[in-house]
Amino acid sequence: MGFSIAITGKGGTGKTTLAGLIVSSLVKAEKVPVLAVDADPNSCLDGVLGVESCASVGGVREEARDESAKGALAGIARRDWLELKIAECLVEAEGFDLIAMGRPEGPGCYCYANNVLRDVIAAIAKNYPFMVIDNEAGLENLSRRIVQRVDLLIMVADASRRGIETLARLYELAREMKIEFGKSAAMINRMRGARLPDESRALLSRIPLDTVLYLPENDDLARWGEEGRSLFELPGDNAVVRELRAYLLDHVISGAR
Repeated sequence: MGFSIAITGKGGTGKTTLAGLIVSSLVKAEKVPVLAVDADPNSCLDGVLGVESCASVGGVREEARDESAKGALAGIARRDWLELKIAECLVEAEGFDLIAMGRPEGPGCYCYANNVLRDVIAAIAKNYPFMVIDNEAGLENLSRRIVQRVDLLIMVADASRRGIETLARLYELAREMKIEFGKSAAMINRMRGARLPDESRALLSRIPLDTVLYLPENDDLARWGEEGRSLFELPGDNAVVRELRAYLLDHVISGAR
């Protein structure tokens, strides 16, 4: 498997936008193909990347359960069927592919399906030098070991005291769930000043992070979101794009060579 990046954060912090910018930055740096994984059922990673996802892994899991209950898969190797269906979930685009995890599990047993899904996604990921996962705040997909380990865990927060407290809880949650990650980073998004308030900075200093990146409030990003435009169209001289590109070059791309 290539270098894997998981991004998490409370809703409304700009997590999905930053995930999309990381994908577009890697593609523009020609670190292709990138596998983008939409692991947050409430996000729209496909939209910010300018593509449309029609099927999801969650839908395949539910379909497999329903078909098995009806006996419709009799005589068919369930693993082969699941592999084929998951391959159909991949959205292919220039420089990257996208797969959506979809809705969480319903009632019933999904042990077999989840085991196969984990193996199939791991096999798919081997074909990509980089994988970027837009994860929900609860880290459920990582805790279920859909991905066994990530090389970089990025937590997104705003600059408020509550935002930093949430970031600290996310870090502790990852540890409590025994999620394996190589390095950790915080991205403090939508900064409106040169530095954090003293109280927020003191809270942040207590979290054992490898890197902290401060990203400014950006009118262009807000407008792009309102207009539903692809982040690939965002100019390269945009302040947030420049900061992310420099971070990826120094902390991700150089370490993944």
